[in-house]
Amino acid sequence: KSIEYIMRDVPNGWLIRYIHANGASMFFIVIYGHVCRGLYYGSYIKPRQFLWCSGVVLLFLMMATAFTGYVLPWGQMSLWGATVITSMVTVIPVTGKYILQWLWGGYTIKNPTLVRFYTFHFVLPFLIAGFTLIHLALLHKVGSSSPIGSDNGVDDVPFYPYYVSKDLFAFSVYLLVFAFFVLYYPNFLNHPVNYIPANPMRTPAQVVPEWYFLPYYATLRSIPHKTGGILAMLSSLLVLFLIPFINTSEIRNTTYRPIFKIFFWVFISDILVLTWVGQKPVRDAFIFTGQIATMYYFSFFLVIIPTTGIIEYSLISNPKGLNPQKLYWRDFKKLLGVIFGCIFSLTALYLIAWRAPTIYKENYGAYSLIVEVLNMLLIAYYVFSPSIPNYTWGELQNIPKKDLKEVSWYLFFVCKLVLSNVLLTTHYSLLANFIGGDSVLFFGMTASSVIGFIFYDR
Repeated sequence: KSIEYIMRDVPNGWLIRYIHANGASMFFIVIYGHVCRGLYYGSYIKPRQFLWCSGVVLLFLMMATAFTGYVLPWGQMSLWGATVITSMVTVIPVTGKYILQWLWGGYTIKNPTLVRFYTFHFVLPFLIAGFTLIHLALLHKVGSSSPIGSDNGVDDVPFYPYYVSKDLFAFSVYLLVFAFFVLYYPNFLNHPVNYIPANPMRTPAQVVPEWYFLPYYATLRSIPHKTGGILAMLSSLLVLFLIPFINTSEIRNTTYRPIFKIFFWVFISDILVLTWVGQKPVRDAFIFTGQIATMYYFSFFLVIIPTTGIIEYSLISNPKGLNPQKLYWRDFKKLLGVIFGCIFSLTALYLIAWRAPTIYKENYGAYSLIVEVLNMLLIAYYVFSPSIPNYTWGELQNIPKKDLKEVSWYLFFVCKLVLSNVLLTTHYSLLANFIGGDSVLFFGMTASSVIGFIFYDR
């Protein structure tokens, strides 16, 4: 009734509501474009790593604000979308069900839930405003990145009149597109099922969120395990925090990185595929496509970004004055170690996340998935971290004291990974489902980790 009152009785209420509803979609178009621009021009590279992280926090807050606002019209998609998303907190051990009851204001979604979501939707923009000031302060401290990747100030141009005129032109085009949707196609970006009043006794044929949530929703659906899917969806956002710290490239602009440029545009296509899969019904073909797209999504951040930096570094530099043949063989061995180590991690993640429902009990599979995610983060840090000295086993007896800490951490990493292999071997050898497709994946995983240790000369 409140929406009908706004649309019919409030002067120009229809215009205000359509601007508000379509403004969210237009806002996310700008935000996603800003994120992709930052990825392309390397805005996450030092000294702007904390500026990038503050932007990721802003993205989280904006998505939370958009979700709470999507629930307030109280249509079918609002009701069931809120049911699906809020039920995710039940995977939290012990306290999950109590948090869910607090969010709902009872045992089901009803009026108290709307009051809570309206409060969140009102308060979160103030947090966004505060973090925006932090974001701007960090930007003012380190300065904007240039498209050519130069920070020496030689080729800089003044903000006025060059960028003012450029931004005014872009903003004018943006307002024209915005006005076109508001005045001519105000419901184009909204789901028609959400115009049906909420009915808890009737489930829609397919629950589909707003388009800007579709890639993450596709990631959630790609893993047929509740806890695994939720962790994958959260990790698809949290992985953005890792980029500044696992990046190995010294070149900012992707224009000057021909190898990485190919993977970047494949990544953009992968996002479009996930958006397309997220709105499709739950069928085997779409689930498999989503799994492949999800795998590439995480591989881009955890494998491709660090690995391409290593390849580029090998091609353009020779810091130790080695002869080319020895240099290429050393870097080739390292690259093989990185590749096989990543194959091990991704295969183990597949076995535990996607095969856990048919092999493990639900709780055991959930905790195993958490352990393996931590294992992948350990690999990403201790394999790609430039602070770890490049020692061979024969040089360990003459290690300088200042490097003992790094080497001890690396040895801990090696022992932990070997222990993980032993545990996985023991678990799978005791399983009745060991004979089948999983055995091939398991042996491939073990072989890849062993080959990785042989070739990775650290």
